[in-house]
Amino acid sequence: MAQQTTLDEWAKDPLVDPEIRAHVYSLISALGGIGEDGTYALGDDALLCLKDLRKWLKFADGQLNRRDVARCMAEANLVKGDLLEMLAKISERVMQDKLKHKVAVAILELLVPLTWPFEIDPVEATVNHHKHGPYIQLAQIGYKRAVLQYDRARILQTAVRIALPSMAVPLRERTPRDEGIIRIALYFIRNIVMLSPPSSVPMDIDEAEVSRSATIETFYEQDIFQVILSVASSIGEDFVTQDVLILETLFYLLKGIDAEKLFMEDRKLSSKNTNELKDLIQKEKAMLAGYARHAPTRHNRFGTMIWLKRDDEKFSTISGQDVLGKAQKSMQKMDTTKKWNKPKRTGRKKGEEEHESEEFNLPVALTSSARKHIKAFVEEFLDSSFNPLFLHLRKALERETERVETRHSRQYFYLVSWFLRAECARRRTIKERAADPKSNEVLTAEDESYGLVAEVMNQETFILLNRFLQKSQDEKAWQDLNAGMRCFTQILLTVQEMADSALEDDQEIAENIQNRIFYEESTHDRVVNVLRSYKDQGFGYLDAVTELSHVFLRMLERYSKQNVDLQVRSKKRARKIRKKQAEVQGEGNEEEGHASATEDIASAQRIVSERRFDFARFSAKFVNQSSVDTFVSFLKFYKELNVEQLKRAHRFFYRVAFKMEIGVLLFRVDILQLFNQMIKGPEGLDPKSPSFKEWEEFIRHFFRTVVKRMQERSELVVEMLFSKIPATIFYLEHGYEREVATKAPRAPAELVVKPGMDKPEQVGVAVGVLVNQQKSDALRWVRDVLSSAAEERKAWEEMEEARKSTAVSTTTEGETVIEGTEDSEAPKPPSILIKTDNEERRIAVFKDNKLRLLMTLVGFTRLGADNDPDASWVVPSSLTSTDLQEAIDLIRKYEFDPPIYDDGKGPEDMLRSKAATERRAAPRVDFDDDSDGIDHDYDQAQGEYAADGPTAVKANGRKIIKRRRGEKTPVELDEEEKENRAEARRRKEMEKQRKVKSTMFVHDSDDEDWDEDREKEFYDRENEIREFTMAQFKKSMGLSSTEPTSSKKRKASEQTKNDKKRRKTPPKRKAGPFDSDDSEDENIVISDGSEADSEEARDEVEIDSGEEDEATDTPLSSQHAGAARASDREATTTAKKQDIIMVDDDDEDDAPVVRRPAARNMRAGFVIDDSDSE
Repeated sequence: MAQQTTLDEWAKDPLVDPEIRAHVYSLISALGGIGEDGTYALGDDALLCLKDLRKWLKFADGQLNRRDVARCMAEANLVKGDLLEMLAKISERVMQDKLKHKVAVAILELLVPLTWPFEIDPVEATVNHHKHGPYIQLAQIGYKRAVLQYDRARILQTAVRIALPSMAVPLRERTPRDEGIIRIALYFIRNIVMLSPPSSVPMDIDEAEVSRSATIETFYEQDIFQVILSVASSIGEDFVTQDVLILETLFYLLKGIDAEKLFMEDRKLSSKNTNELKDLIQKEKAMLAGYARHAPTRHNRFGTMIWLKRDDEKFSTISGQDVLGKAQKSMQKMDTTKKWNKPKRTGRKKGEEEHESEEFNLPVALTSSARKHIKAFVEEFLDSSFNPLFLHLRKALERETERVETRHSRQYFYLVSWFLRAECARRRTIKERAADPKSNEVLTAEDESYGLVAEVMNQETFILLNRFLQKSQDEKAWQDLNAGMRCFTQILLTVQEMADSALEDDQEIAENIQNRIFYEESTHDRVVNVLRSYKDQGFGYLDAVTELSHVFLRMLERYSKQNVDLQVRSKKRARKIRKKQAEVQGEGNEEEGHASATEDIASAQRIVSERRFDFARFSAKFVNQSSVDTFVSFLKFYKELNVEQLKRAHRFFYRVAFKMEIGVLLFRVDILQLFNQMIKGPEGLDPKSPSFKEWEEFIRHFFRTVVKRMQERSELVVEMLFSKIPATIFYLEHGYEREVATKAPRAPAELVVKPGMDKPEQVGVAVGVLVNQQKSDALRWVRDVLSSAAEERKAWEEMEEARKSTAVSTTTEGETVIEGTEDSEAPKPPSILIKTDNEERRIAVFKDNKLRLLMTLVGFTRLGADNDPDASWVVPSSLTSTDLQEAIDLIRKYEFDPPIYDDGKGPEDMLRSKAATERRAAPRVDFDDDSDGIDHDYDQAQGEYAADGPTAVKANGRKIIKRRRGEKTPVELDEEEKENRAEARRRKEMEKQRKVKSTMFVHDSDDEDWDEDREKEFYDRENEIREFTMAQFKKSMGLSSTEPTSSKKRKASEQTKNDKKRRKTPPKRKAGPFDSDDSEDENIVISDGSEADSEEARDEVEIDSGEEDEATDTPLSSQHAGAARASDREATTTAKKQDIIMVDDDDEDDAPVVRRPAARNMRAGFVIDDSDSE
């Protein structure tokens, strides 16, 4: 139902395009109007007109970024005159008639963009935004008033009824259209809650009609609270994408409401409101009293102007009779009249900052009925819907789904803090009721448990909160950081109440949460950095940051006293520090040049250390000049601060001045003036306020300390004008400068080239590394030094040749005598001192291990200690001019033609640490005894020929076990006897090691000089060994063929009785690897150390094992045969032993040891054993 205007008025209107206005008005007129019965009648094409209006709104205001269509619809009174009337008309039949349902959905699709809160984007704003903005904002407040106060129908309830058929469909069976209908219904509810009166535009309607209390009343009457509870409790089951809409609705519904007042008893609430009113009246009286002391009387109400003479002989003019009293009043009046044109800083506009600061920092007053309704809603929400909704929201925030926007994280953490505060207030109220003797309520276990808010008190929420705080601080999103700090503070307060709970489970959970929070040192540092970084972010942010620091410090102090051995984990970014030092000092670590970014991150994350927590150390880091400035800025609002906020500031300044005794931080003129003004005035604290006495006593003691310090340190008079740095604080405290111990510089790890390369290749590696690190300047300097040294050395050599030639003297008779040609020692050239060309080069010569490697390879010598940065480098006398020229040629060759290595390796892969190489090359001797690793005096290095080489043969463990089984009664040895035997074994082992002739190190044969004689000698020796082995083999074959099998059987039968007698005696203990000489003489068989004999010994052991197994498994009927074989083996052992001993008597100690097994087997004259079976 559009307002009637003429075409001439449309054409003259400069605000809206006349063509757009004509189209929009014609569509609005076709929607319908008042019928004959006095009610609204829909037009024939009402549904099509609604769709066309939505298209115009979407095209003109959405795509073209204009606000003409919305302005025309507001001027035509579309919402109140048409859309709400149509909804009221069809609200009763919206569930039955499909056509009516389609019309209702079309109306909602048009209402949602019209009621969407108008915001001016500074990036995309046009002239139309500023031109139409105020009018559209006032029109939207009118829309909200019309929806809330509509008397003929319940508009919000009708919107919900439109979406009910879609909500009834199961989640998996819903179509996109169903999801869209549910979404626009919730958006409409969200918009109505979100709309608030603009502060910059005056309104001609009563604000109470669109206030928060009116919204809450309407929500209660039309059952919107029940809809929110139903959707929130079913999040994750019946609803998924609607979680952010419920979040926004709750945020704009609850922001600014005091949760503690919400759950107060009516009697207590009225008492508190009365006290607040009294405080306000008292503040007003104090203000008037302070003004009355200097107020003009009826006799001096005339104008006054005075001249104030200043110290620099200049005069200032001040007007007003209130300056006639005291000089201090005159100076104050002059200060208030000063103006400072503050420079404009780039960034967000002031209006935007103020708009953001009003989001949740300003308190909202509620009527008693609205407070009752919202209290009931919050209680039901905590009991049924809090955990499922916030669990689903946390997962959506972690996954960063498409529906999640930047503002949702801020709203999430603010609501977490609000509901936690509400839950704590509700619990306190329940406990007070249970403690009241007049009340019949009893405290149950459910009332004590904190399970209703468990989903925001877990580790996942803490991780998300820490990440959000760090991100907000890095991006300087102060409003987000404000919400995060409020959430963190409320979590700490809730944990504190859980720790005081009567349930042991809650106490254990609180202990676990505190341990996790205080375990991370990054959390401590974040709180300190947030407190230090305050700078004009507004009072709400200042209140949040001071409260967080106060609560965190107080809880951490109490927890550290309860847990003396509290451990904290700190992450050190050592790689970043090393890299920065390398850039400054010219050092390049070889691993840093090739580690990828992923490896850098992984290595940085691995550098984590635990240390014992020291609260004094943390509090010293917590209290500095920046944190003092933050609390001073907070205290400047002392007139507006409540008792708890004043107590918070008092505790901080008391800690600084007296508990930590660093009151020097407060010795500043502006701080002293603020303290004095708070007590003495003008416009100071009210003397009747509860916190006045605490502040008065603190300030009195503090000023005494200031006067005493000024008498001790006269420098304080000057230092009071400035902030204090740590060095100044130390000087003012102790009277002398702090001595800073400078750490001696440390030389880098010395490098060597991989073994197996000749000298030119090593120089190529060093040059290639410097070229890859873009240090051509260092190569050029080395080249210049070599060239200069080569010229100087060449001149000296030529001079020496000339001196020798002039030393030839000729006699007068023609005889020639040569002097000095037979000198015992020729003169050496002097060493040449190497000088660096600049300071960076001097540091690089000490710090750059790649450059030092090249200088060492070309022959330079370093004089001085390893860690001396001023040690000199010289060109030694041993280098000739030819050597120096060769080095120059090598550097030039490899600088422009770097070497190429196999497998795609670079020159950096050819470098090794010299210290690590020496550690790997150092010999180690391991003893197998009970001396628990103590080597006493035998742990010194044994040189290149240590005993633990590949030729050493150790005793088999299984053989030792079998030997011990043969013993009847083991003898218990005391500790002294064990030590003596171990000492004897060690001495014998060391004697054997000194006789070892084979090296244990395998080196590259390319390093050895080629020698044909040595090669011929080697092959001749191998031929001799091979011939000797064949001779022994043929000899053994001959022995086996000369004795028939029958003779063996006779021998076996003849010796059966002797064998039985021998078995009755216990076998002798077999010798161990470290037994004494006496027990070893009769049991050890020495064989030749050649390759062939060692193979024979192994064959004997292997074959004998098989026979021993057969003897073990022999049945009872064949025991005589087993005994015969055993006698044969014992008969032939002695002959074999003598043959082997006569091979080589010189290498007794060098040969491998073969011990006599318990059961011998002999074939072809040889003893055959098998080590596997033993």
